[in-house]
Amino acid sequence: MIAQNGKVSLEFDDRGGAGGEPLLLLMGLGVSRYWWPDGFITALIEGGYHVAVFDGRDAGGSTHFEDGPAANPLSALFKRKQPIYTAEDMTDDAVAVMDALGWPDAHLFGQSQGGLVAQRTALRHPQRVRTLTSCSAVPSDARGAAVLRYVRLPFLARIARARFPEGREGDIAAGMAMARAVSAGPIDEEEARTRVERELDAGLVSGVRDSRAMARQTGATWHGPPLSSLRLPTLVLHGSDDPMCRPSAGRRVAASVPGARYVELAGTGHDLPPATWPTVVREMRSLWNQ
Repeated sequence: MIAQNGKVSLEFDDRGGAGGEPLLLLMGLGVSRYWWPDGFITALIEGGYHVAVFDGRDAGGSTHFEDGPAANPLSALFKRKQPIYTAEDMTDDAVAVMDALGWPDAHLFGQSQGGLVAQRTALRHPQRVRTLTSCSAVPSDARGAAVLRYVRLPFLARIARARFPEGREGDIAAGMAMARAVSAGPIDEEEARTRVERELDAGLVSGVRDSRAMARQTGATWHGPPLSSLRLPTLVLHGSDDPMCRPSAGRRVAASVPGARYVELAGTGHDLPPATWPTVVREMRSLWNQ
């Protein structure tokens, strides 16, 4: 299915649970909606949610801005050139998908970069957001060098140095390497490969290899209000062993939002392994009556 935000087309899927609480999932940097684990979506539906997923701009099957300047995701934080789109545009994408679904408002769950976009969507469009869950994300207020206090630079450098052959097998190898790298422990190799391959089977470019698209996303400048102005039920999740983003990022998000609840997921990395799903769903549901 397709939603429109002006000239930007946004691919989305209704994953089921009609009649439940509307929940929009926002995926991380560069990768598509196919990276959400099926088991996690099932757990959300069984927890009472009606789940939809979408590809933000410059990801998956949505509009890519191929004429944008070349850069890498980290250097894009410091560039002085005018970004090709703004962070506000990215929040409007989420609202456009809600419009296409016929949802006047919804719960938001964002993972990593998706958590950042979810925070900003709640700030820019509070009337469209029932609750906010931000997972493994930096604070929306952090800009430029301020982001560096929250990310683990050796991890990013190691990922940037990795090289894989061209073609499908190289894309699969790159995706699997990323899935292993962000985890704090062994992963379900078969399940992870399924997520990597279905992105490719849909005819999409490998999100983990599209560094220019990632740079355009990270380079989108936020001009909106601070996190301290947010007045919505908010849950902040972060893995205690996140190899990419320090738990201090999640603690800062929670400390900035009045009344926010912070939950650190023990033994968890920059992903959501099955062992975390019952806790995540339970904590999300606890927001409903706030």
